[in-house]
Amino acid sequence: MEMASNSNKDPIANLTDKLRDLFGFGDHPKNKDTLPPKRRFNIWYFLLAVLFFSYLQPFLFSEKVETIPYSRFKQAIADGTVGKLIIGPETITGTLKGSTGQAFKTIRVDDPGLAKELDERKISYSGRYENKFLSSLLSWVLPLGFFFLIWRFAMKKMGTGMGVMSFSKSKAKIFAESETKVTFADAAGIDEAKEELQEVVEFLSTPEKSQKLGGRIPKGVLLVGPPGTGKTLLARAVAGEAKVPFFSISGSEFVEMFVGVGAARVRDLFSQAAAQAPCIIFIDELDGLGKARGMNVMGGHDEREQTLNQLLVEMDGFETNKGVIIMAATNRPEILDPALLRPGRFDRQVLVDRPDINGREAILKIHSKNVVLGPEVDLRLIAGRTPGFVGADLANIINEAALLAARNNKEIVELTDFDEAIDRVVAGLQKKNRVMNPKEKEIVAFHESGHAIVAESVEHADPVHKISIIPRGIAALGYTQQQPTEDRYLMTRAELLDRLAVLLGGRVAEELVFDEISTGAQNDLQRATDIARSMVAEYGMSDRLGLVSYERPRQAMFLPESISSAKQYSEAKGAQIDDEVFRFVDEAHQRVRKILSERRIILDDLARLLSQNESVQGDELRQMLSVATPGTVTVPPIDLPEDINGKTDQENVI
Repeated sequence: MEMASNSNKDPIANLTDKLRDLFGFGDHPKNKDTLPPKRRFNIWYFLLAVLFFSYLQPFLFSEKVETIPYSRFKQAIADGTVGKLIIGPETITGTLKGSTGQAFKTIRVDDPGLAKELDERKISYSGRYENKFLSSLLSWVLPLGFFFLIWRFAMKKMGTGMGVMSFSKSKAKIFAESETKVTFADAAGIDEAKEELQEVVEFLSTPEKSQKLGGRIPKGVLLVGPPGTGKTLLARAVAGEAKVPFFSISGSEFVEMFVGVGAARVRDLFSQAAAQAPCIIFIDELDGLGKARGMNVMGGHDEREQTLNQLLVEMDGFETNKGVIIMAATNRPEILDPALLRPGRFDRQVLVDRPDINGREAILKIHSKNVVLGPEVDLRLIAGRTPGFVGADLANIINEAALLAARNNKEIVELTDFDEAIDRVVAGLQKKNRVMNPKEKEIVAFHESGHAIVAESVEHADPVHKISIIPRGIAALGYTQQQPTEDRYLMTRAELLDRLAVLLGGRVAEELVFDEISTGAQNDLQRATDIARSMVAEYGMSDRLGLVSYERPRQAMFLPESISSAKQYSEAKGAQIDDEVFRFVDEAHQRVRKILSERRIILDDLARLLSQNESVQGDELRQMLSVATPGTVTVPPIDLPEDINGKTDQENVI
């Protein structure tokens, strides 16, 4: 049947198909993809082959000619051994008389008497005109073709959108409604933010419901929150719930080195969005584009400010009844231009905060759907051990635990894998190859024991979960991990004083045991000083200075408000603040010294246990504190290396 149909085909059409198959131009109507590769041929390959062989023809097919010096040529004329000559503009070719008739060639020199000499010798000669068109053409075409191929290769590598005329095109990634498969069910721990955005979903799905009573949907929605809390995920979830296209672009992609390009991209983005309405425009990291104008005292960036101006104009002239919602995300709202935040632009700000314990548990459940968990794994317990963690951190913990279990050839992910994953995220990778000398190891053991004992001795400190002297991260030689019993949002004065005491526990332990101090408490002292200064200068917790806040909340150094002097008090008042800060720290120091002196035996026992096992759980420490009585030893003595005085630590205790 197929042969009959081909035979009845128009002869001209058959000839066209054959030419198409031979030279490879155009699109074959039927068998474009099924044509064997050996029959596919491109006309450009054919032309290139013709030029190549034309260039090589003189070298491959011409008669072999010997090149001789001009002096030898003149001698041959004098000897009468030269046959017929052809004189060209640059060369002279001919043959030598004799049986071989050897052909020769010589380079022509300026010799006015050559023709006269040839006439006298009766040698036949003629002129030749050399056509240099082909060689000139090749000398121009081949380099241009070479550079054209390089340019085309570079353009393919950069992509179709990187042409010279595409600078002003928007770089937004467009996700169709079928491609945005994220919904609110995939975003946990941010229930309040989802409720705020539910009306955006309803407007995009059923706009007549919002407009029935004359209401106007917000033109722009700004998602504000710390990094990793799920702002981008939430924006995609809105598009997924509403089943509308999703335009995603970063604020930095608008700004280019050429002035005016960013503004053109803003116009192009809004025109594309209007054509796809209803849809969502999402600008991630808005602070890269919308930083407040005039903040740079050295002069503004013309391109960035023009782009921001164009964005403000587009948002003003954009009506929400077109079905386009503009969403943006930032973790630095304080540096945004005030014109962006006024009503009519980004007039709704949604806080995407760190999740509480219930939110963390829900996030862990989402990310552990495809992970085989052991029966003893309690996600509620893991959520309680990770206060302050955001969604990205919790996803990282799940992934790290799964990788650790796979590395150890386990069939399920156990609770110990989660413990190690949390330690990795909090303190860094374990430094197995870092070898400490025995004296340093002993100092670290007593230092961490001091932190742990003070944390269990004061009333308002979080209970100790784990004590370790295994080096981790860049500089952590050991750590004491505390586990809050609940999420806290306020801190009382007593709680801050207890936190001061816990921070000073390591330094005081070194003082009591070694009568010497080390550099290991540097971070502890810095954090303790910050707490004490905040209590005095910000929270008004000093009885001497009263209910006055002397310092503003810390802001970015480049904000306009920070150009003025940060100090709003006299030098005398500054000296009083310093005295109060010192008093808070000193009183905490004396308090900790008393606590550890009364529990010196437990301090020694815990340090020995740490030196032996390298890690101690909080339950073991609480058991030691509950059964310990003055003058008794709760842990069998363990031989430790000698200290500087030549005595073991057990001897010093005795």
